[in-house]
Amino acid sequence: MRSVIALMFAAFAFSLMAAMVKLAGSRLPVVQILLVRQLVMGAILIPIISKDFPAIFRTQKLHLQLARVAGALIAMLLGFTALINLPLADATALAFAKSFFVTVFAVWWLGETVGKHRWAAVAAGFVGVMIMLQPGSGSFSIYGVYALVAAASAGAVMVIIRLLSRTESSPSILAYQSIGVAVVMIIPAIIYWIKPTLNEWLLMVGIGVVSYFGQKANIYAYKYGEASLLASLDYVRLIYATLLGWLLFSQWPQVSTGIGALVIVMASIYTVHREAKRQQSLARAPDGRGFTNN
Repeated sequence: MRSVIALMFAAFAFSLMAAMVKLAGSRLPVVQILLVRQLVMGAILIPIISKDFPAIFRTQKLHLQLARVAGALIAMLLGFTALINLPLADATALAFAKSFFVTVFAVWWLGETVGKHRWAAVAAGFVGVMIMLQPGSGSFSIYGVYALVAAASAGAVMVIIRLLSRTESSPSILAYQSIGVAVVMIIPAIIYWIKPTLNEWLLMVGIGVVSYFGQKANIYAYKYGEASLLASLDYVRLIYATLLGWLLFSQWPQVSTGIGALVIVMASIYTVHREAKRQQSLARAPDGRGFTNN
């Protein structure tokens, strides 16, 4: 129950962060918002980093650390841009396509075997994406493509983290991303800097604080709860995003958004549960390999 409560808090925190990004982005450039966010999160992480400095930056896989920074950078730049220009519910629903990209990249990079059920779920998920994007119609928006590319980048980051976790510590992975993204953003943020108002400063600092506590709550939830259950419950973010979009921006999802989001959510939940069954089979198998036909 504690893990479920933590996940509900994390889902609300991430939805609130998205709404704050959308508010701040009405006048401020994305690079500026992202730099301040990373600096705030970095400041919160100083006690963790300083306790193990400089050992925390020693790594056996520098190329993967840098790839993770690059993937996170693309995901956040394009994801924040999509949040600013799309209704919150649309951008949130498209972000859930990440789970399908994780499956694809895990096959390519990790050599995982994926059976027909999970491939069918991935295909169904991308059908849901197409329903939402409506390519070739008057409702098509390039920002929907941005959201999809951001989801792909986030999926790639998840797979890279799996590879990094074999040799690197969690604080090291977190420190590289936090500082790496901030360093890359310094020059673009200076070039495009717009003097923020007091409210905009509060929004940008709040984005960093809310992001940090959202991530902490998410980590706590997955540390103590059942992953397949929590991954299913995480889709409550769509409800939060819809309500915040309506209350703050007077935006209500279109019918096509609702249908596409439903297809994405159902396919994602099925993918998560098939993965959970695969992990259970691996755990039960005497040779440690189990069944892979999922």
